[in-house]
Amino acid sequence: MNTILKTSDCMFINRSIAIVGMGATGLSVARFLSSMSVSFKIVDSRETPPNFDLISEEFPKTNLFLGEFNSETFKEFDLVILSPGVPLNQPVICDLKSQGVEIIGDLELFLNVANAPIVAITGSNGKSTVTTMVGEMAQRSGLNVAVGGNLGSPMLDLLSDDRDLYVIELSSFQLELIEDMKGAIACLLNVSADHMDRYDNLKEYIAAKHRIFGGASIAIFNRDDYQTIPSAGAVAKSFSFALDTPDKDQFGINFTDSGKFLSFDRNPLVEVSSIGAHGKHNQENAIAALAIGSVIGIRPEFIASALKSFKGLPHRCETVTTLNDVLFINDSKGTNVGATLAAIEGFGSLGRKNLLLLAGGQAKGQNFDQLKQAVEKFVKCGIFFGQDADQIENILGSKIKVYRADSIDSAVSIAKREAAAGDIVLFSPACASFDSFSGFEERGRVYQQAVFSGGSMGTSCAD
Repeated sequence: MNTILKTSDCMFINRSIAIVGMGATGLSVARFLSSMSVSFKIVDSRETPPNFDLISEEFPKTNLFLGEFNSETFKEFDLVILSPGVPLNQPVICDLKSQGVEIIGDLELFLNVANAPIVAITGSNGKSTVTTMVGEMAQRSGLNVAVGGNLGSPMLDLLSDDRDLYVIELSSFQLELIEDMKGAIACLLNVSADHMDRYDNLKEYIAAKHRIFGGASIAIFNRDDYQTIPSAGAVAKSFSFALDTPDKDQFGINFTDSGKFLSFDRNPLVEVSSIGAHGKHNQENAIAALAIGSVIGIRPEFIASALKSFKGLPHRCETVTTLNDVLFINDSKGTNVGATLAAIEGFGSLGRKNLLLLAGGQAKGQNFDQLKQAVEKFVKCGIFFGQDADQIENILGSKIKVYRADSIDSAVSIAKREAAAGDIVLFSPACASFDSFSGFEERGRVYQQAVFSGGSMGTSCAD
């Protein structure tokens, strides 16, 4: 790794540097700078931040400034490397910007030193799945590919001289500070309201997502979602995908005598029925991944084999089990309305109301009105839990029968009691998990444990 890092040494000459945030990203930045013998200090607004013991052990001579941010702490710094979890609208950060202090994120560092092509993927929903799919395609084709970013390992931890390709998932938070994607291939999958507790409005959130196109070499977007279309002149070349019949230079679905195929132009590439991850939403993830894989030159046979073998990520529309002909789905990663809408539509059967929706948690300022139509069409009853269950019930309670649960265990017990053969219990909270859990992973594990724990299955659910 060290040889490629030397190309960015000039960024740090005679600089007084602060790393702000001691989470996984901050730790990766500290290791990155330390590998180049660059001095830095670490600032965190928490008195007992995560990774405190690890950072103290690895960097015993580094000064740490802990506790509430204040201007005095930052007055000596002329370069601040901000972790994505730290909002830009904090008063101290705003003051630094007004004073001309350079503020960057780990993405800026990564783009400046990575010496292999980069695929950057963002979107409100599906980005982890698509990132993983593309990584599988590249690996099967024999490329030395590194996959990470907002998913798995922080991007700076992936740097190596022998990489052939990087596939990086990016959140809106990571994109807020970037101006130039340095020729990366950029994909914006979809946009739906999320993180409205961080952004003043949807327009601001969309603008953060669209920063992925600045300086990109190729843009890949969802032509069914106008909010993903790059602005005129943003990139020199672009491709679109959707679940419709593609025109020239588009990715979509074609019907042939042999079946239904993911296609480029009129060229069938992957039969839809062979895709390993089920649901309409995963067909859209697959066509997006196929578009990316094709654009970066991966051969069709490797694309097809990856899509056929990939069964989905944990906690993302994951099949838990079937009990008494009732399917239990874990979509704990459904942390926003858009994700849950995709899950409902993906598992919904036309003309049948066979979904039992388990939802709740921290609403993050979202509007649940978007769920009304799909809920009325596909959901037979809702079981709501968590901090903001009232908000969900107030919006959806007029459309379906509603049950309230004081925990995920009790929500699953109600579902088991009310489900009938052929039903699907869909755990897709549409909310953040931090009212009761460390993250969506812990919440998903609790749901899975509840599914397998005691409690008999019922025989009906009132519409």
